[in-house]
Amino acid sequence: MDGVINVDKPSGPTSHDVVDFIRRIVGQKRVGHAGTLDPLASGVLIVCLGKATRIVEYLMSSWKEYRVSMVLGVETDTGDAAGQVLTERDASVVTQENFEKVATAFVGEVDQVPPLYSAVKHGGKRLYQLAREGKVIQPSPRKVTIYSIEVISFDGCQNAQEKPWTRQAEIIVRCSSGTYIRSLCVDIGKSLGCGAHVSALRRTCVGKFKVENAVTLNQLEAAVCQGQLGDYVLSLDRALELAEMPSVCLGRDDVIPALNGRCVSCTFKGQDGALVRILAPDGSLIGVGRAVRRNGSALVHPEKVLSLKS
Repeated sequence: MDGVINVDKPSGPTSHDVVDFIRRIVGQKRVGHAGTLDPLASGVLIVCLGKATRIVEYLMSSWKEYRVSMVLGVETDTGDAAGQVLTERDASVVTQENFEKVATAFVGEVDQVPPLYSAVKHGGKRLYQLAREGKVIQPSPRKVTIYSIEVISFDGCQNAQEKPWTRQAEIIVRCSSGTYIRSLCVDIGKSLGCGAHVSALRRTCVGKFKVENAVTLNQLEAAVCQGQLGDYVLSLDRALELAEMPSVCLGRDDVIPALNGRCVSCTFKGQDGALVRILAPDGSLIGVGRAVRRNGSALVHPEKVLSLKS
């Protein structure tokens, strides 16, 4: 089967665990995911079956939205509740007004250092693998964009009797692909001078893939048993549309040249150099290409041919 599933990943398993589970219940080896979620995190995890694994890179590039709970006053080595406590500082002096001012200062393009415990590769190994081996590698900062930060709540820590000097905040973050929410919360904590870590994280959107439309693993397993898996599998074209990739439709004479990777004419009024879905006259997906303008004419250059039957 070729297609994309919008999965509501539970907190606990890794993204790879989810892929293995789906691989097993579907009975299909060629399965992958677009965009890793930490074990602690839940929410939208885009899983690709068969030929859809060829469009993972395009699905990963979409903007994301997260609902984040963070604790002020406690810093951990992983940046989340799964890690070991590094420092504890009094956060009782931090007000909601102060927190909002500091948090929203991160909106815009920022340089962000990935967490030491992350899936970023160094010398062929993931940083979290190196960290577990006791090898501390300082990753290089990368530019990411925080589109918005909305503060939902700010109050005393839920476990106030044990740590009354801590504060808990809940925020909604919209950001570009490649943003680490743990790093963002750690940086906010450092700016406040008290430290912070993520206590709960839920990815609510990847482009137009929304968590309210996602399927749980239990629902997916039941669908497989009932022969209704297809109810949850999106076509490659629909998945790319939800990733907010525009489309161009070719004339009949341009289909074969496009399938052979040749640049062909098209009608496109969007941004020059934009990635587009290339459609045949009947609406079938041919592939993904880049729309360009040359001498006043719009052309599309196929980058990945997926064939008419995609």
